[in-house]
Amino acid sequence: MTDTAASISAYWDAAASGFDEEPDHGLRADETRVAWEERLRSWMPAETADVLDLGCGTGSLSLLLARAGHRVTGVDLAPRMVERARGKVGSAGLGARFVVGDAAAPPTGPQEFDVVLSRHLVWTLPDPEAALREWVARLRPGGRLVLVEGRWSDVRKEKDQGADGPYAPGVAESLPWNGGIRADDLADAVRPLVAGLRIEPLSGDPRLWGGPVADERYALIAETPSQVP
Repeated sequence: MTDTAASISAYWDAAASGFDEEPDHGLRADETRVAWEERLRSWMPAETADVLDLGCGTGSLSLLLARAGHRVTGVDLAPRMVERARGKVGSAGLGARFVVGDAAAPPTGPQEFDVVLSRHLVWTLPDPEAALREWVARLRPGGRLVLVEGRWSDVRKEKDQGADGPYAPGVAESLPWNGGIRADDLADAVRPLVAGLRIEPLSGDPRLWGGPVADERYALIAETPSQVP
């Protein structure tokens, strides 16, 4: 593991115990949970799907996907996040596979998926464009890439722990998309890899976040070709 990956893993490991206190992380409020259930339902295939949840954290979205009947594999770099995800889904009497590993290169072997999902992950990656290529390669023909992302406001940045944010000195500033990425820029990065995409704005739905937000938040939903050339 590189020093950058170790720093990122250590931070999120330490954050695991309090991670679900954020309304959009823990999804403990009925209104917030239902709002995410509705969005996931609209983004997922109607039939049961194999879903790869990258940067799954404590497994809140994995839980909703498993509850909806999908076959879920979650990947996260932080072991304590994965431990909590396993406990959360197991306590609900549901099944999902969780793996500790780098979400940029998921350690899931040769398996292909119907959907690759990530939420608020790409800003943490040392090489996000390489990760996007890897994720699209994990999709079956006609598969779907769902990226829930944003460009965080100055207000959010001021809450970070110094200029380097939550990581060790120099790590945050080395990340190409630190602070998030605007929808148009992410679309430019994804478009050459897929057959088509659309952007769904999310900032205007306060139910998703536990209240109003001022920054740019959105979902990018992309489709791969239905046949391999």
